Amino acid sequence: MNLAKRRFEIDSSGIRKVFDLAAKLKNPCNLSIGLPDYDVPDPVKEAAIEAIRAGQNRYTLTAGVPRLRETVTARYRERGHDVEDAIVVAGTSGGLFLCFLALLNPGDGLMFTDPYFVMYKHLCKFIGAVPAYIDTYPDFRLRREALERAWTPNCKAIVINSPNNPTGIVYSDDELKMAAEFAEEKGLVVITDEIYEDFVFDGPFRSPADFTDPARTVIISGLSKNAAMTGWRIGWVAGPKVLVQALSDIQQYSFVCAPSFAQAASFSALEFDMADIRERFTKRRDFVHAGLVDAGYSVEKPGGAFYVLPAAPGGNGDEFVRRAIEKNLLVVPGSVFSERATHFRISFAAGMEQLERGVGILRELNAGGG
Repeated sequence: MNLAKRRFEIDSSGIRKVFDLAAKLKNPCNLSIGLPDYDVPDPVKEAAIEAIRAGQNRYTLTAGVPRLRETVTARYRERGHDVEDAIVVAGTSGGLFLCFLALLNPGDGLMFTDPYFVMYKHLCKFIGAVPAYIDTYPDFRLRREALERAWTPNCKAIVINSPNNPTGIVYSDDELKMAAEFAEEKGLVVITDEIYEDFVFDGPFRSPADFTDPARTVIISGLSKNAAMTGWRIGWVAGPKVLVQALSDIQQYSFVCAPSFAQAASFSALEFDMADIRERFTKRRDFVHAGLVDAGYSVEKPGGAFYVLPAAPGGNGDEFVRRAIEKNLLVVPGSVFSERATHFRISFAAGMEQLERGVGILRELNAGGG
């Protein structure tokens, strides 16, 4: 079969390859997948069951249940964001896909940090746009000079992901203000990916939208991480009405609508108190970071999400992950998330027993101190 050329602009996710490998290993220590280790809260489950039994199983309006859209819009207005409208989408991944399709023409540049969430690069290339990588090494911070080096006249938008996947870095107010000023100067649309907004460990969550022009700002978030609804596919995009209408038109001929029962249960999920989970994940972050430092790894302390991206001993992340897998430890090569292959990603969305086991294996792997 003669497949379209765009199919070869994407590769099977390196994370999924590790996930598939986990199914073949006997009792692996799996610190690879960004999947919360807790289940969907019971009140959310009950709300979904009630909706199913009440017959809320058909198509909803393409843009989502009106009350849910209004709730999302009000959520951002209460935070001081001048959001005009919102659309409910099939997870934040669906939101990113729709946004890229609506905003980027073939040949347009899309700026995002390196390291990056895998979807940014592959979706960008899939639709014919051009990735413009913002180098954040060695400490994964935003710098004006790196933005300048990445920018080209064809760049149309910039994605800011804070807390960040895969680094766990939370950008400071100064970094966000600087990026907002840069975007304003260059006329860029700011796409802020806020799926980890409830996983900020050392202070309140700050959105790039706190500093950007609302007319050129797109906020993407959802319920996959905080309410553990990864399989329910509920996300949203909030921003200018003209963009939301475009996304709705595209969704009509692609995803059609987000799952109806999951939309009905979203009201309960939006009320879910994350305080206890956030405290639990903060302790995990502290344990993993301290263990890595004690074992001689070079590593930046994550301020959010549930990832850490240490430098691989010897400088080759792919080779290091191969050695880790031989020890029955599953982590992800940094090359999955970067144009460099020098690091590896750990997810600490796992129980303490698994984390203790994983840190022990990592200590063995760096017994010589790197």
